[in-house]
Amino acid sequence: MAKRIQIEKNGGPEVLQWVEVAKAEPGPGEVRVHNKAVGVNFIDIYFRDGLYPVPAFPTSLGTEGAGQVDAVGEGVTGFKVGDRVAYAQGPLGAYGEYHVLPASKLVALPEAIGFDTAAAMMLKGLTVQYLLRQTAQLKARDVILFHAAAGGVGSIACQWAKALGVKLIGTVSTDEKAALARANGAWATVNYSHENVVERVRELTGGKMCDVVFDSVGKDTWETSLDCLKPRGLMVSFGNASGPVTGVNLGILNQKGSLFVTRPSLNGYADTPERLQMMATDLFEVVQSGQVRINIGQRFALKDAAKAHQALASRQTTGSTVLIP
Repeated sequence: MAKRIQIEKNGGPEVLQWVEVAKAEPGPGEVRVHNKAVGVNFIDIYFRDGLYPVPAFPTSLGTEGAGQVDAVGEGVTGFKVGDRVAYAQGPLGAYGEYHVLPASKLVALPEAIGFDTAAAMMLKGLTVQYLLRQTAQLKARDVILFHAAAGGVGSIACQWAKALGVKLIGTVSTDEKAALARANGAWATVNYSHENVVERVRELTGGKMCDVVFDSVGKDTWETSLDCLKPRGLMVSFGNASGPVTGVNLGILNQKGSLFVTRPSLNGYADTPERLQMMATDLFEVVQSGQVRINIGQRFALKDAAKAHQALASRQTTGSTVLIP
């Protein structure tokens, strides 16, 4: 038997239940991981509240974690019991002491990277990898706007952008978060609580505006993000923290300067084991070099996942949040 967090219906943090279940056996091509740390992300809230549908109820949540291989299914050759591994993609079920998932979704974890660090960075770090290294072909001295620059993804993006020589302007909600973003390498920050984002970006760039905007907020910042782009700039919408962007008039892209827009996802980029491993290797190298440091702002016991969700949804977190089984 094993413990896990599960939900039997969609709803608020109160639907998260701490239960005991039978330990699942890995099928052909699958691996069972004994989790040592689990990552918490906004996508977990989307599945919990119903924005994203779950395959069936009851279900656990979570797609990110790190631990040791506990059992392997038929046909698995790349991993053996005891191997240190990490993962960032489905199926749902990371919020447990054990998680069974396809071997194709696992990467070997270097000894130099701790389990909690891996759980704090896999989804966020791989997200930054495809955003900065693949979705946009960034080069030194490019100017970008990155919303929620003090959050888990934003903290990594600030550091990685600086390592690439890219000028990152980060939006934040408090002066404390602005200081954190700048400490992580942001070229400049905009506190949207008392500053106009578009006007501040215009001031910072001398009226040239941004080459790329990276927006994980969604509905509330869509128009603002478009207004921060230079002609033929790229709008990268990769999250829905304030709700999904709907009813988009494509003519707006023409009116605001022949803009480009994309809605990428990790699964769309890490779509083969080979591509996943390439992206993970890039992430591990930049972390091991010291150019990107992973800030774990909060740690919760796995059984207290509801408290972690409350903190994340109310924007009371900085850096990454992990659950410890």
